[in-house]
Amino acid sequence: MLDSAISSVSTRDARFPLPPGAGTDSVHTNSEYSFAVTLLTGDGGLQGTGIVLTLGEGNRLVCEAIELLARPLVGTAIEELMSDFGRVSRKLADDPSLRWLGPHKGIVHLALASITNACFDLWAKSRGKPLWKLLLELTPAEVLRLLDLSYLEDVLSERDALELLVSQVPSRSRRLPILQTGYPGYDTSVGWMAYDDEKVRDLTARALHSGFTAFKLKVGSEDEGRDIRRAAMLRKCVGESGTLMFDANQRWSLPVAIRMCRELMDFQPLWIEEPTHPDDLHGHALLAREITPVKIAAGEHIPNRIVFKNFFE
Repeated sequence: MLDSAISSVSTRDARFPLPPGAGTDSVHTNSEYSFAVTLLTGDGGLQGTGIVLTLGEGNRLVCEAIELLARPLVGTAIEELMSDFGRVSRKLADDPSLRWLGPHKGIVHLALASITNACFDLWAKSRGKPLWKLLLELTPAEVLRLLDLSYLEDVLSERDALELLVSQVPSRSRRLPILQTGYPGYDTSVGWMAYDDEKVRDLTARALHSGFTAFKLKVGSEDEGRDIRRAAMLRKCVGESGTLMFDANQRWSLPVAIRMCRELMDFQPLWIEEPTHPDDLHGHALLAREITPVKIAAGEHIPNRIVFKNFFE
């Protein structure tokens, strides 16, 4: 094990132009997938890499935030850093100047995510093992010290969290086979917004041939009839046994979301994703009641654990 101290922090603005139509949805029409990359270099030559996904020009702003937020890490040994990472991450998030820009939202939140990934990556490399294995070897108390549970005490105290972790240890052996079988996945790439019907059908046929059984379609077109027609087409392509999901990328107002989700229910989706504004907690609760048993998928733009707490409630 090499207990490397962090000697420098740098960033990389990595951008990847997509083929025509790929990555498009009801809001993001000219997608350029980008990574705001954090590079933590240790004095022993190791380098921890963290990434966070953004789009296009916004990537530069996240990289700048990373460089500002990560400066306090320089000079800290990685083992010291990770021995109480919950406290460290809380201190980084509460930067006295940059917290004003969030707190814990948008650019600041994305930058913190990239920094966090880099810290864990450097830690795993310093111990010479994959991160998943490192995490499995930690005691529940050590896992707890990685977490920032501030502002959650009313629903999850540190004692509650520790008891939850301890309670799951005896059943770990029953879950280990997932390392061999893997988790089921679904294919989003068949249903980008800008794809015409022929391309959707062709890509779906290829995905079915490759073994996929679950597919997600982008909805939220200017022409609502187009969404319904494409949903019917995809259901026909995958058959009654296939699993469908629809993703509106926050496009609809709540009244429109209620109307459209009711219509899309006819195609038996497993969930409808981001049907309205991600901060509209009341709207999501109302919509969930309206379209049960179809689920609502959210979280991609719910900015932090505090808002998640309220959504769960």
